[in-house]
Amino acid sequence: MIVEQQKREQAQRPVRVDLASGIEDSILGARERLLELQEPDGHWCAELEGDTILESEYVLLLLFLGGREEKIEKVAKYIRSKQLVDGGWSIYPEGPTDVSASVKAYFVLKLVGDDSEAPHMVQAQQSIRRLGGLEACNSFTKIYLSIFGLYDWNRSPGVPPELILFPKWFWFNIYEMSSWSRAIVVPLSIIWAKKPSCPVPEHALLDELRIVDSRVSGPRFSRGSLAHHGWSLFFQVVDRIHKRLERLGMMPFRQRALAKAEQWTLERLEQSDGLGAIFPPIVNTIIALRSLGYPEDHPTIQSQLEELEKLEIEEHGVLRVQPCKSPSWDTALSINALGERDEPEIRPHLERAVEWLLDHEVRESGDWREKNPNGTIGGWYFEYNNEFYPDIDDTAQILTAVRKLVTDDVNLGQRWDEAAQRAIAWMLSMQNQDGGWASFDKGCDRKFLTYIPFADHNAMIDPSTTDITARVLEALTRYGYDRSSLAVNRGVEFLYREQESDGSWYGRWGCNYLYGTFLALGALEAVGEDPSRESLQRAAHWVRSVQNPDGGWGELPESYRKRDRKGVGPSTASQTAWAILSLLAAGDHDSDSVRRGIEYLESTQLANGEWEDVSWTGTGFPEVFYLKYHLYATYFPLYALELWRQCQVAGADGVSNDGPWPVESQP
Repeated sequence: MIVEQQKREQAQRPVRVDLASGIEDSILGARERLLELQEPDGHWCAELEGDTILESEYVLLLLFLGGREEKIEKVAKYIRSKQLVDGGWSIYPEGPTDVSASVKAYFVLKLVGDDSEAPHMVQAQQSIRRLGGLEACNSFTKIYLSIFGLYDWNRSPGVPPELILFPKWFWFNIYEMSSWSRAIVVPLSIIWAKKPSCPVPEHALLDELRIVDSRVSGPRFSRGSLAHHGWSLFFQVVDRIHKRLERLGMMPFRQRALAKAEQWTLERLEQSDGLGAIFPPIVNTIIALRSLGYPEDHPTIQSQLEELEKLEIEEHGVLRVQPCKSPSWDTALSINALGERDEPEIRPHLERAVEWLLDHEVRESGDWREKNPNGTIGGWYFEYNNEFYPDIDDTAQILTAVRKLVTDDVNLGQRWDEAAQRAIAWMLSMQNQDGGWASFDKGCDRKFLTYIPFADHNAMIDPSTTDITARVLEALTRYGYDRSSLAVNRGVEFLYREQESDGSWYGRWGCNYLYGTFLALGALEAVGEDPSRESLQRAAHWVRSVQNPDGGWGELPESYRKRDRKGVGPSTASQTAWAILSLLAAGDHDSDSVRRGIEYLESTQLANGEWEDVSWTGTGFPEVFYLKYHLYATYFPLYALELWRQCQVAGADGVSNDGPWPVESQP
């Protein structure tokens, strides 16, 4: 069957052309553009784009604080510009209307004075009601609406601050949550306990979005029969008991819990661009502290507002907001692409970038220490300052990228070697029992916590994933580790266990199977796996099978909900690069599929050396929040083109051809 499919694919392939000369021009153009975008101190940081939930919540915060009408109107203009034809708002381009995003956007437009009878507002009402109205919103949306008197607090899922008092040995405590959930939930628990009130004018009420229907119970995720699961029922009962006790005033540890939650939050504002250095916890922190009686001009609140202002982007009288900033990530991946060629004129740029990274190495203990008390301090975080939350993904990618460089600066080399040793020791200490690695924490994989009523953001835990594990394995091999290492061997076994029957791998932090497969194959190549192995060739076949007629590859975030949409979507430069890199790692250096992908990249490059991805290819929380990294469409294509060029120069034939793929059967 595979052979027949390959014959059909081959019949549709265009005649090959010589690409070498054109590709060199594309590489030079992309390199020049990337170097132009480098900041004077050596780092890179491009825009990180999210959906309108960010702008909506920003307006609600400003309303809670009492105004800033000029800024609110600029944000409202942006929200209007993102309304879909059906009247709603989506959480990614080409995506369907999302009820929570739409309710927040509609509420903001009512607040700024849009007439509810205006055509665009009527369309929004119809779209929201069709999806279930206010009752269908997620937990965090309901809590925000409760603050403004638009939803009954008792109908919102409870977030009791007493959670922070649970001891670490208890089966559920805050350190069993993912780091991002922890940062969101702790200040949110203060909000829940204090129940602040900020009534809105009558014209901004949302009665038209209410639907009395007992069948509508909340947001719809792909977890299927979760509502009938025993854990779900258990936590619903606990939620009801907690609310009943709260109404009766039987919460003897409430003040102690609030004091500890406040202290926990304040401690994590040190050496950080706000709590967790990401938008939602910063917003929750400000509302929580105001609820505790902090005046608006308090230095802590003002500092958090300043962090939010750093996330603003204003253009032509329109204001949008980033979820956070990505300097370490953009810098690592830029080095990774540029460092493939050791050229004297580029070396000073890369050395400045390494110095910047060294200045941002983690040197203090963070939340990860709670479940890894003996781990060595080291690694890097995603943002400019986030000392409490280094992440394994950034750390591994930085280690991989910098290892490529050849430097004449002895001092820089020594500093790097010492930092790399600390980072590797930290990464090794963070390996999970299943052999894989997670993003921020170790052993954060208790699935029953995903059934908690307020956990419907679909990211309550931080288990091992293919993409993080693959990055770690590639990094370790750069520093001399191989299959003789127990850590590497366990990681490789984890990757093989995670492979799906069609050959692909799931991608947690990039969209989606194209991302996971690219990283898994790259890691397996790095550790020395035979590219003719059946599992690797099955993966390569899957990649070729989802190539678009234009020669590129694409995959929309809908594949997180619908498995039959794996690898399906309009071509993008970044995902085409991932696919090419996948095939190269599997030994396919010069097939028609690879060449068509290269031709796609060459033909779609812009005059300034960049590419433009219309579709988003980054993932925050699957099914809930997606991202557009504005540099993905520059450094990933550059990296793919450079590696392909190297294969051509080396005259590598790999294991590919246009007929049946040679397969070495291995256990």
